[in-house]
Amino acid sequence: MADFPGKGTVAVLKTTPDTILEDIQQVMRLANFETALPKGVRTGLKINISWQTWYPACSSTPWQIEGVIRTLQAAGYDDLVGVHNDTVVVDTRVGEFNNKHRFVTDKYDIPCIYLYEEDFEWFEYKPKRPLLVLDEVYPKGIFIPKDLVGQNIIHLPTIKTHVFTTITGAMKNAFGGLLHRNRHWTHAVIHDTLVDLLTIQHEIHPGLFAVMDGTFAGDGPGPRAMRWHQKDILLASSDQVAIDAVSAKLQGFDPMGLRFIRLAHEMDLGVGDPSQIKIVGYDIEQEEPWGFQMTDTFASRGQKAIYHGPLKPFEKVLLQSPLVPWSFFASNFYHNVFWYPFIGRKRVKAALENPWGKHFKDYGDGQVVMPGMEPKTVAQAAIGLVALMVLVICGLCLLF
Repeated sequence: MADFPGKGTVAVLKTTPDTILEDIQQVMRLANFETALPKGVRTGLKINISWQTWYPACSSTPWQIEGVIRTLQAAGYDDLVGVHNDTVVVDTRVGEFNNKHRFVTDKYDIPCIYLYEEDFEWFEYKPKRPLLVLDEVYPKGIFIPKDLVGQNIIHLPTIKTHVFTTITGAMKNAFGGLLHRNRHWTHAVIHDTLVDLLTIQHEIHPGLFAVMDGTFAGDGPGPRAMRWHQKDILLASSDQVAIDAVSAKLQGFDPMGLRFIRLAHEMDLGVGDPSQIKIVGYDIEQEEPWGFQMTDTFASRGQKAIYHGPLKPFEKVLLQSPLVPWSFFASNFYHNVFWYPFIGRKRVKAALENPWGKHFKDYGDGQVVMPGMEPKTVAQAAIGLVALMVLVICGLCLLF
């Protein structure tokens, strides 16, 4: 892989709610975003929605999106578009309102595209470089959205842990945009998948950049059921590997000990070795150790048993057959019926007393949606329970 502008350089700044928009402009300039992003082509803002409910550090922040838009427009980028994907467990249309993304994109008259809608063409892409795993996961062809080819892409991740990749950041942010709903098929080989996706991105995007928000940062069983921490930090880089490596180091993980960072570094897709990364702006050695830990939830332990444990022989039956909705339901039930109403809401209320939580609340109509048990999932659980009882009763009747 040839050099690209900004390779091996990451800009870092400390910030406050009062200066956040100016600080985003400064961190982007420190990372020389204009040399990384050609003008005259559309620039997509790959917004991250990891939950349709607002939770600190979980999804792109409204100030992150606003700061990037303002900086780009001031620099003469006049063809901007928000890019959204959906997931089988997250409702993007609800999430962009609850996370106050839509307020920002509407304010600046930025259109958004929703790649999961039927009017977007997905075509078979044949990479120029050999891939690690995607061609094996999808033997019938790798399909990507035609609309993204030829666009600059700016990834807008947050600093947080992830149950499958230890940390998630710029590289993982492409996972939703470039792969369709069957992307869960890749979870068993997720690290190699992220490297393949970066290979593809270097081939199809004229420019790549990332602005990572660490105003709130999350550790524990990310990307949703986390513990939030106020960290007041921003990262920016055109090197997706390097920015993830710096995020990992800040959190307390060894970047080269994470397979996706190490592989991408070895394949020269970016710089993952912290000793070879140039930090400009804030000296991260001043930071007290964050000591983040990646932990599992009940739901993720079950998934790992399928991907890497005793249930591995049944992976295709459980996750690539008509039985697959059971796993989506299990995740929804855990997060939206149990975890958020009984654990998450208290943490959100505490966060709203924090300066960043107050700043979040000030966006849009000044309200924050804090849902109770998700009615649809509760209803599905009730129907499933009734069906199970009917089956048991019928079985007993046959026995007696």
